[in-house]
Amino acid sequence: MNSIDQNIIERRSIKKFKVDAIEVEEIIELLNVAKWAPNHKVNEPWRFQLYTGAGKEKFVQAFLEAMKTADGETPAKAFNKADYFRSIPLHLVVIMPEDPRQRRWDEDYGAISSMLQNFQLAAWERGIGMIWRSNDWIYNPVFREALGVKPGEKIVATMMIGYPAHIPAKQERTDIREKLMIISE
Repeated sequence: MNSIDQNIIERRSIKKFKVDAIEVEEIIELLNVAKWAPNHKVNEPWRFQLYTGAGKEKFVQAFLEAMKTADGETPAKAFNKADYFRSIPLHLVVIMPEDPRQRRWDEDYGAISSMLQNFQLAAWERGIGMIWRSNDWIYNPVFREALGVKPGEKIVATMMIGYPAHIPAKQERTDIREKLMIISE
C-alpha cells in the first residue's frame, strides 16, 4: 500500500485534543496545499475564519448566544460544550457563497468539500487531527451574525483542530463491490 492510500485509510475524525498549540502559519501552509482540490473554473469558492488563542472566545460566545432558548436561558449542556470548545487549540470556520444557480452551487460545494478533505489528509500526515462539524447551530442566524457571515453565504464546516489526544479505532466500511454496478454493454 502506498503512503497516500495509507493516509486516506488511517485518517480519523478527532474529538479529543491535546492542549498543545498549533502554529497559525502551519494551518496556512496546509490550506495552501488543500486549495489544489478540483475546482470548476478555479473560482475558489471559499473563505476562512481561524480562531486561536483569546480569539476562540468570540467563537465560543457566538455558540452560547445561538444556544439560548426562547426565554433567554442558556442550557447547562451548552456551557459544557463551550468549555470543550475552549480546550481545542483552533477552530476554522469555512464559508462559501450560495450561488442561486444550482449547478454553480453544487460545483462550489463539491470543490470546497474536496478542499477540506485535502486539508484533513495533509494535516493528518503532519500529526494534526480535526473533526468537520456541521451542527445545527451553524445555521442559527445569531451564530452567523456574531461571526460576520453574510446573507448569501453558507457555513460549510467548523473544523476543530489540534493534536490528537485519542485516535478512535477504525470503523469498517462496506466493500465497494456491494455499492458498484458495472455496465459493460
